[in-house]
Formats: sequence, C-alpha cells, structure tokens
Amino acid sequence: MPTDSRSQHPYLADTQQPRIIAHRGFVPADLAADGVVENTRAAFTAALAAGAGYLETDCHLTRDGVVVLAHDADLTRIANDPREIAAVDRAELDGVFADRGGLLTLADALAEYPHARWNIDVKARAVAEPLGRIVAPHGARVLVTSFSDAYRRAALEAAVGERRAILPATSPGKRTLTRVLLAVASGSRRAAERALTGLDALQIPERQGRLRVLTPRLIATAHASGVEVHVWTVNDGQRMRELVAMGVDGVVTDRTDLAVEALRADQS
Repeated sequence: MPTDSRSQHPYLADTQQPRIIAHRGFVPADLAADGVVENTRAAFTAALAAGAGYLETDCHLTRDGVVVLAHDADLTRIANDPREIAAVDRAELDGVFADRGGLLTLADALAEYPHARWNIDVKARAVAEPLGRIVAPHGARVLVTSFSDAYRRAALEAAVGERRAILPATSPGKRTLTRVLLAVASGSRRAAERALTGLDALQIPERQGRLRVLTPRLIATAHASGVEVHVWTVNDGQRMRELVAMGVDGVVTDRTDLAVEALRADQS
C-alpha cells in the first residue's frame, strides 16, 4: 500500500483491499451463451453482483454527440457490423445492443450505478471533453485514464472547467508511464517523485513485449509517493495472489468470479 502522508483520492479511499477492477464488466458463461457482450448494462450488473468494487470501461462518441461505453472504435467484433461508432446515432446503437446486454451511455452508467467506482478509458480525442464534463460531478468515484496522455489531459481539463470540488483520479498514458519507468530505473527519488506527481495509480501490464514493466522497485517507488499499482489484465487466480503478495494494490480482470475467490478468501 502507498506509504506517504498525502491524502488519498476518494476513488481509492475504499475498504476493499486488494482492489478488484472488472475489465469491461463481467460476462460469465451463461450470459455469454445468451449473447451478452462486454461494456453493457448486463455485464456491469454481473460484475457488481459477483463482488467487484470497481468497474473498468471505455468511451467513444456517437454521431449525434453521445458518450457511450464501448472499447472498439467500430462494431465489427461486438456485432459483426463494420460501422464506426462515430458514424452511428445513439438510438441506432440502442438497437444494436438491445439483445447483447444493453447499451449504456456514460451519463446513464453513472446514474444507474450510483455507488460504483468507475475506471474510464478515453478512447478518442473527440470524446475527451464531453467525457470530462460528464464525470465532473462524480469526481470522487471516477478515475480517468487513456493510452494517450493528450486525451487523458483533455478530459481532466474539461472536468476542471466544470469547477467541481473533487476532480477525478487519474492513471498515466504511455508517455507519462515511460517517464515514470525511466525515473525509477535511474534510482533518483526526486526524478521519480516528479514523474509521479499528479497521478493516483499506475495501471500497467506486467510486461510490454520483452520489457518487464512491473518490478518490486516500481511498486516501492510508487508507494513512496502515495501512488497505487494496478495490474492488467489478470485472469488467473494464483497469479492474482502472487501479484498481491508482491505489493500490487489491485488487479484488472475479466474474471471477477475468480478474483473474488482468490483475493477475498482470507477476508471471509
């Protein structure tokens, strides 16, 4: 766990330890057999019912300017439909997702699950600003992230513009994470503190190609600056336990059921 004295963001001020972050919700076999897919109302309801404390999702913007929950830029994988979400109106998407678990807009998701904490990935530049405005009133229970630091910062700046007391938490994009990794490798505590400034969590893979991203030094350095470490995407219960034993604060997983079994057994 982070050890410095700075106050923890409310997004992370939760008794759930370690954190189970449901990657695009949770689609167990019975729901999958019924045609339910990720990032839908049914998937998020199932994740919470299975014991997830956090819901991870992704956002795109429809043709008529609605922020919806979806990972891919197009509908090919989900619905065998080659159209891009940006070229489809929200009403038509409702029809596409009607028998696949139910489309959620970001606004509806925040309203329908008022006690859930949301981990939101900004997938496109066009969605960043409207996303930031929507999450601003919910900053205490939202973390904004993106592979693109530009998208992430645009969303955070839009949230700032709404003048809310609590801004969303955040995790770095690729460039910022690279700076963090270089600072940790340098052994300079001051450089690491600078690189970690403004971050609440490092949400990272164990490896990127041949590069090992997650290391004991990275965990210790992040914790010294009050930053949590969450690892994605982990679907093996034994590996989840090993990561937590290393000091990882949370796992992003497709298998909420396995995570609850692996990480909550000692708390029952």
